[in-house]
Amino acid sequence: MENEKKENNKVVGVDENVQTVDKEQTEAEKAAENVEELELSVLESEDVDDAELELNLWDAEEEDAEDLEPDLSEAEGEELEPELTEMEGEELEPELDEEDGEDFEEDFQDEELSEEELEEKKRKRKKLLKRIGLSVAGLIAVVYLGFAFYFSSHFFFHTTINGTDQSMKKVEEIEKLMEQQVSVYKLVLEEVDGSTTEIDGNDIDLIYVKGDELTNLVKAQNIFLWPVSLWKNQEIEASVGVSYDETKLDEYLNGLQIMNPENQSAPVSAYPEYDGEKFSVKAEDLGSQIIAEVFKEKVGAYISGFQNTMNMVEEGCYVEPKYYSDAPEVIAACDTMNEYLGASITYTFGDATEVVDGSVIAQWLTTDENMAVTYNEEGVAQYIKDLAAKYDTYRTDRTFTSGNGNTVTVSGGNYGWRMDQATEIEALKASIAAKEVITKEPAYLQTAATHNSPDWGNTYVEVDLTNQKVYLFVNGSLVVSGPCVTGKPSTGCATPQGSYSIKYKAMNVTLRGPKQPDGSYEWESPVTFWMPFNGGIGLHDASWQHAFGDPRGYLYSGSRGCVNLQYSVAQTIYNNVAAGTPVICHY
Repeated sequence: MENEKKENNKVVGVDENVQTVDKEQTEAEKAAENVEELELSVLESEDVDDAELELNLWDAEEEDAEDLEPDLSEAEGEELEPELTEMEGEELEPELDEEDGEDFEEDFQDEELSEEELEEKKRKRKKLLKRIGLSVAGLIAVVYLGFAFYFSSHFFFHTTINGTDQSMKKVEEIEKLMEQQVSVYKLVLEEVDGSTTEIDGNDIDLIYVKGDELTNLVKAQNIFLWPVSLWKNQEIEASVGVSYDETKLDEYLNGLQIMNPENQSAPVSAYPEYDGEKFSVKAEDLGSQIIAEVFKEKVGAYISGFQNTMNMVEEGCYVEPKYYSDAPEVIAACDTMNEYLGASITYTFGDATEVVDGSVIAQWLTTDENMAVTYNEEGVAQYIKDLAAKYDTYRTDRTFTSGNGNTVTVSGGNYGWRMDQATEIEALKASIAAKEVITKEPAYLQTAATHNSPDWGNTYVEVDLTNQKVYLFVNGSLVVSGPCVTGKPSTGCATPQGSYSIKYKAMNVTLRGPKQPDGSYEWESPVTFWMPFNGGIGLHDASWQHAFGDPRGYLYSGSRGCVNLQYSVAQTIYNNVAAGTPVICHY
């Protein structure tokens, strides 16, 4: 029994040692598998040094294998060997499931292993984990340095050059691509009206020229910061070395339709525009007038820079307007002009009126080249001139019904409305500037009785030159009429027809002719009633006249131009007229 017990204890001891060895070997195998997995993941990168990685892994495995060998003496080995041999097969196979095995192992270790042995086991495990960590760190370092070396001649991840993805490419690859791009290069010119014109590189003998810029850009990369490029894009604008025939380019540009002066228009600055109610900013017109020197210089720069599109407006290839829509000068001018539109001047012409309001004023307001608001002097003057032409009656023909009932037309004379245009132009400008709202008559050099037709109204003296008769109407009623004798035509003293007005009236006046050298007058005629209306020609009594009543008496006994009247007729007229009373002479 005792021997059996010893034998059983010996088997159990062997079993315990086997369990311990199996467990340590299992942990070693797991560690090795982890190392192999790390090895495979790292080896997937094309840039890791295969030989160096393999050497590091083999070193780590050999060291781990030495640490994992069971710590058994020769005696224990010899003792175990025969017993293991005897108990081969089913006797050595534990009839325990995995969970029971783990419990058994833990109990066994707790009961059979000494505290020192447990500490030694933990120390070895920590050493193994440390070595695995160092191996992984080494692999990471190898990968990091490998990529750093790689990027010493390649561009980083996520690198674009001139808008094209050039990630992880060598300079030679990019140069080859650039050379291909140069062979099909076209420069698109975006014109002011939205249309485009193309310049083909082949038409100007464009060729690729290698340079050092790409090489310098690669060298300028901080290769030790390559991980940053995994999430940060690098955008590079690099010049593409090219050369071309400058003479051909100049000839090509000169032949473009947009360079033809007939196809170009000058720019127009933004300006205040009246929309029917107010002034607002009218946008500028850029036109299409090209600045040839700038245009050619910019095109050359774009081709040399191997750029594909050039906006001619942005590059300043066109003559620019002086003012754009947002210019403060234009906005201020609009505000000032809108203030002027508040004025309203109403002119009266009898029953007729003419209104100068915003719609009229807007036509006269303008700006100079510096956006200072001014009046269009010509516009204001033309308006007043048009008013005068419409309402002035000075030296105009008039049609009316004569005293004998006939309809006659009167031409000539100096009677009628005559506007003072120069004075009224300034007055109108002042009223607009002051934003006045007023009703007024314009300034006149001469006025008439009424704005109605005829303008002499219903109080006047009528001289019928054909019938040699005179009429006096007061307030539309005939006061007196009688025969008269007018100027003698044969002596050049015919009384002129026309509309006139009495300048003044006087009594007991001596009419005299030209003064002689001896101081006497060529003729003298004393009169009682004197009423001049046309220079030295006037109405007066003529006691010496004996041709009254003969319609043809003026032909042989005519005056020197005056209208000779019978005393009673002259007296009645004198007593009913005043300075300004119209005198109408007609045939």
